[in-house]
Amino acid sequence: MRMRNLLLAGAAVMVTVLTAGTATASGTSLDRTKPPADSLRALAAGINLRIGTAVTPFELDNPAYAQITGDQFDSVTPGNEMKWETVERVQGVYDWSAADRLVTFAQQHGQLVRGHTLVWHNQLPGWLTSGVADGSIDNDELRALLRKHVIDEVTHFKGKIWQWDVANEFFANSWDAHPLPSGINGDNFWVSHLGEGILADVFRWAHEADPKALLVYNDYNIGGEDGTNAKADAVYAWAKSLLAQGVPIDVIGNQGHLDTQYGFSGPRLTAALSRYASLGVKVAITEADVRTFVDNATEQVPTSNLALFAQPYEYVQMLRSCLEVKECISFTVWGFGDANSWVPGWFTGEGYACIYDVNLNPKPAFTDLQHELMLAGKGAPRRHGR
Repeated sequence: MRMRNLLLAGAAVMVTVLTAGTATASGTSLDRTKPPADSLRALAAGINLRIGTAVTPFELDNPAYAQITGDQFDSVTPGNEMKWETVERVQGVYDWSAADRLVTFAQQHGQLVRGHTLVWHNQLPGWLTSGVADGSIDNDELRALLRKHVIDEVTHFKGKIWQWDVANEFFANSWDAHPLPSGINGDNFWVSHLGEGILADVFRWAHEADPKALLVYNDYNIGGEDGTNAKADAVYAWAKSLLAQGVPIDVIGNQGHLDTQYGFSGPRLTAALSRYASLGVKVAITEADVRTFVDNATEQVPTSNLALFAQPYEYVQMLRSCLEVKECISFTVWGFGDANSWVPGWFTGEGYACIYDVNLNPKPAFTDLQHELMLAGKGAPRRHGR
């Protein structure tokens, strides 16, 4: 999904939690050489579960934000900095500087990196989309350009990326107009020009460039979040078929973007993750957030008191699903501070989607995740991901 960097300020309900050493916007922080014992990453380490966050390098210019990123998370995902639009804005001219900066931060803080994302229908460079539109780039050249992009980017970061979101959001939702019999969205930019087989190809190309990186198919509503299993069924059948052909798919990533106005079933998500895992792959929650209706995009105070209970509840349900499936190797929140969340800029009237408020104070969702991980350390199965 698109990371919107909204530089907002304001006040929200302050929540007191157990996080010794966590930075706040007031500037009070401790210079830690290792994460606090009660941090999310430390609590999850006992079962080898990686707790991650999406982050953009400019956010790390804020010392408080950088402190929380290093203290609480042991995996980071770039919000925009590895997308094609960013790394090759001018054809043939690569700019890896922002992504390299995030990788360096991760190395300095003992974190793994989730690369995001190699092939998506959004945030493509203008020279590519305009060339396809005016016919100056035909389908054969488009395929060659995609192959070059995948191999060049994976090669640049070889040995530095734990998981690559190789293919992102290819399957149709119930509202999409032209689903193919496989469940793939026929209107997807890549599928409409290069056919469904391009999905298998990009995984093979990524594996060729870095055989040790875990390769992920990443999508939303593939854990029954929309109340049906239709999209999940399609992804399961597709993955089963490609795995049988030897296509190197290592992980199925469920994004986990939720909204308190809709129903959500933790057991349905658990069942979906378990079914993917039965194919012999790992699974992950890759972009978790839980939005709700708010008073405005600045303070982001929920308009319903019930949302104050529903928002942390749905976070915990997602984490529990991950904890119940030993093949779930990472749980990543899509940014942690409400002031920098993509949600208010994308969903009118909604916000409060993260686990820290607009002033970087931890919210009930943070506390509940923390407590869930404390309990998990006393009995959840240990992960076996690398």
